[in-house]
Amino acid sequence: MLDKNLQEQTEKVASKDDFPITWVDRITLFLSHVIKYLIPVIVVIMSYEVFMRYIIEKPTMWVNEMSLWLAGIIYLIGGIYASRLRCHIRIVMLYDLVSRPTQRIFDLISTLIIVLYAAALIYGGWYDTYISFTSWETFATFWDPPIPATMKPLILITIFLIALQSVNNLIIDWKNPKEIQYDPSKDLK
Repeated sequence: MLDKNLQEQTEKVASKDDFPITWVDRITLFLSHVIKYLIPVIVVIMSYEVFMRYIIEKPTMWVNEMSLWLAGIIYLIGGIYASRLRCHIRIVMLYDLVSRPTQRIFDLISTLIIVLYAAALIYGGWYDTYISFTSWETFATFWDPPIPATMKPLILITIFLIALQSVNNLIIDWKNPKEIQYDPSKDLK
């Protein structure tokens, strides 16, 4: 009887694929699906570097910095995508023990903290980002790519989008029933 009730509750819980897709989610999904194609680019240019360095014995000056640049972009956009999927780190020890109304309060508090933190980071980083972008700050290496001039604005945009995605998640999750504690055995199936 108890197993049957647990199974019914589990079936009622929405999966990550069942969430409605809002305009915020569309932005996140678009960025994620476009940026994922940078991963093979990194593999190709790193393979090119290995070939040039060890076969031709003429290493490149740009591959390492380019791969770091692209990986940084992937990492930032991955944060937005992880936020959409609710895959970010969450301490569930207390969260799972409380009722759904209390979980909603926890969700509201965490979203408020995320939004305030994002606002503080954007406010604090705005001037440096503006100077870096308008002066087209470069990496100060032999190849000298404009990594700071492009990454600093992207960091602020990503922070804003993560905060926006967090608010979006709060709105969507508000009506959901109580979450059931994560069961690691389902990953083995």
